[in-house]
Amino acid sequence: MNESPEAAAESDLVVEGARTSAAQPRLDGPIRVPARHNAALQEVVRLVNADAELQAVWKCANVNAVDRLGMSDHGPVHVQIVANIALKLLRMLLDAGQEPSIVRHHGLTVQDAEVVVVLGALLHDVGIAVHRAEHEHHSLWVAAPFLRELLRQVYPDPQARMAVWSDTLHAIICHNRDQRPITLEAGVVRVADALDMTRGRSRIPFEAGQINIHSVSAYAIDRVTLTRGETRPICITVAMSNSAGIFQVDELLKAKLRNSGLEPYIEVIATIESESERRLIPLFRL
Repeated sequence: MNESPEAAAESDLVVEGARTSAAQPRLDGPIRVPARHNAALQEVVRLVNADAELQAVWKCANVNAVDRLGMSDHGPVHVQIVANIALKLLRMLLDAGQEPSIVRHHGLTVQDAEVVVVLGALLHDVGIAVHRAEHEHHSLWVAAPFLRELLRQVYPDPQARMAVWSDTLHAIICHNRDQRPITLEAGVVRVADALDMTRGRSRIPFEAGQINIHSVSAYAIDRVTLTRGETRPICITVAMSNSAGIFQVDELLKAKLRNSGLEPYIEVIATIESESERRLIPLFRL
């Protein structure tokens, strides 16, 4: 029997090289996240899936990222993975007793915090439709009108609506490693973005011949698993087929984790599971 999204939310989350697992929703259709009994989040996801312009913006972002720049996917597949990771991270932090910033400072609810992290994840890369350079800043003005219209249909109270709006925009800008998140939710989105690092994400540039440390190191990541930690609330285990994957962990994940606010709650373990490393490239010339 296939595991329901709600049941999957209670289990370990696994991001595999094929970009799908029993603990993830299908990625070849509408956006899906385990909304549990969160009516606001369910409505947000329904509105996102009904928004043809947003689907078009994701396509434009991928045209720039993949077709024009030869980069990895930055469209609906990537953002859905990040949204599911972010929701899992947030719920694990809640289980560990952490309080979302929107609850502490705006008097809203945990359900509203879930809306913030999902929307922040889904909209964090829309600015790539304008340009990859400084895309975090472009994402703010691209996302802002989408957010205003969507949230108007979910939050009748202006104060609650604008709290969710502003905290979502904060989460979007703070996925830039040079920005310091000042909310728990922004830190969650920032780290979740870095955790979509498996070889499935690198497939497009790698198979197109983009042989560099980014594509090779991502191609070496077989699986990322989120479980309860022994010394900290969350353990992130990165399973590699080749030690080139250390670049993803030490240079990219560590940079996103640093100053995220989540450092005290996360432990990271990287392992090479096979006895011999898989050869990724036969020859490299400068």
